[in-house]
Order: sequence, then structure tokens, then C-alpha cells
Amino acid sequence: GNGDRTFLLILNLTLFTDCNNNKMVVRLRLQRFGRTHTPFYRMVAADSRAPRDGKFLEIVGTYNPIPNQEGIKEIRLKTDRLKYWISVGAQPSDRVSWILGKFGILPPPPPRFSRQNMIPKQDRSKD
Repeated sequence: GNGDRTFLLILNLTLFTDCNNNKMVVRLRLQRFGRTHTPFYRMVAADSRAPRDGKFLEIVGTYNPIPNQEGIKEIRLKTDRLKYWISVGAQPSDRVSWILGKFGILPPPPPRFSRQNMIPKQDRSKD
């Protein structure tokens, strides 16, 4: 009858919200591991409110910023899972979007530079 339809609607809504009835904002970001001065990062899909190295939904890659003997920085990515998380609306952090831009999973982010800083200080117009 009519009661079944409303029950289905409520079920569908709960899939995309968490316990506090807020929309869950999923971010793709780096979790720092390793020792002091030797960082190692896990790329994870996590709720934006979770702590940096805390609760996450899924590990989608690793990033070792310290180059090995051949000078190669090792990055492992689960491209199928990354594409899935981006397709459902996960927001990559600055560093993650830079990495994904390098590997062609996302379009590379625009370079961050200020036109103001390209002009020598004495030639800048006084604002």
C-alpha cells in the first residue's frame, strides 16, 4: 500500500547520511606514517571530520616522498577505487589532486602562483 513507499524512501536517504543526519563529506587525503624526518603516506578515502591519521573508509594508495637509490619516489595507486570515489563525489586534498593530476586520473590542478608576486616590489601599484 501507501506505507511501503514511504519506508523505501527513508531507507534510500539513510545510505548517504551518517548517524547525526549530516551529509558525509568524503575526502581523498594523505595519512602520515613513518618516523620523524622519514615520512610515508597512505592515501585514504575518509570522512572530512575524522582525524588526519584516524578513521578512514578505504586505503586507495601509498606515497613515499623519500626517493630510493635510483631517485624514484614510489607511488602506488588503486586507480579503479580512486575513480570510484571521485565518481561518487569525494573531494581530493591539494596534495592528492596534484598526485592524481600527474598520473592522469584527474586533470592537473591549475598552478598556484600569484600575478602580484611576479612584479618587483617597487613597481607594484599601491592598493
